[in-house]
Amino acid sequence: MNRIYFTKMHGCGNDYIYINTMQHPIADPSAAAIAWSDRHKGIGSDGLVLIDKSPIPEADFSMRIFNADGSEAMMCGNASRCIGKYLYEKALTGNTEIRLLTRSGVKTLLLHVKNNQVECVTVDMGIPSFEVPEQFVASKDPGLGTFVCMGNPHYVIFTDDVDQVAETGRTLERHPAFPQRCNIEFVTPLERDMSVLKGTEASPRGGLEEVFRTRVWERGSGITQACGTGACATAVAACLKGLAGRDSDIQMDGGTLHITWSESDHETEGALYHKDHVYMTGPASFVFSGEIELQTT
Repeated sequence: MNRIYFTKMHGCGNDYIYINTMQHPIADPSAAAIAWSDRHKGIGSDGLVLIDKSPIPEADFSMRIFNADGSEAMMCGNASRCIGKYLYEKALTGNTEIRLLTRSGVKTLLLHVKNNQVECVTVDMGIPSFEVPEQFVASKDPGLGTFVCMGNPHYVIFTDDVDQVAETGRTLERHPAFPQRCNIEFVTPLERDMSVLKGTEASPRGGLEEVFRTRVWERGSGITQACGTGACATAVAACLKGLAGRDSDIQMDGGTLHITWSESDHETEGALYHKDHVYMTGPASFVFSGEIELQTT
């Protein structure tokens, strides 16, 4: 048996096991994800994330994500923020801008650092797609929500009952319309307390940022505390429906993420924002580290 050093982290409660595969290669990450994600017999997590050097010059590092059921995901916003904190605070890089290779392309991480600690991370999630890839969605649509692809597929449903996530989410993930399965978001706008907002400055694009309550059924993992790409899909769908402008706060079970869908090329706090790109800002936290035995045959 080999002993593997791991770190457990979470972004708004979306927790993963992180392995530096530059030190500890994992031969069968799918099997490891299933075993280690078990919350009774393993470490307990929503899945397994592997961190490595990038095989291409356009990126600095790479990540692979395996859900709790062993399936490989294309992208995870919460995991990418955690990787930024991991790389910086474990001195694997001194850069506050990191190019991360994922299965859905290269994502840029902007680290917000204070006293050598990463307080939060902004991720350039790229341009959302509304031309549904054939492998994600078949010709027949369930007709309940809005499809948004953030490098992985999302189906956003605006409803007064976000707690239907367990029953309806489970059904829709494997709906015939989604041959490769789908992440499902249930969303309701939150009423603002105007007494709290009195005197609040408007956003650069005019108006106050909207807040949405979102619960997520994540493909391959079930109900999760948060989903970064799901928060982005929610904000984009809300904007498309006229329920919000280009800035939104998405409140999930585990915390809140700020989403900006940039209208133009501009600079904010020294960072360049590109037109039509979606930017996600939120926290990342260490939970604990340890060693686990990896069975070999």
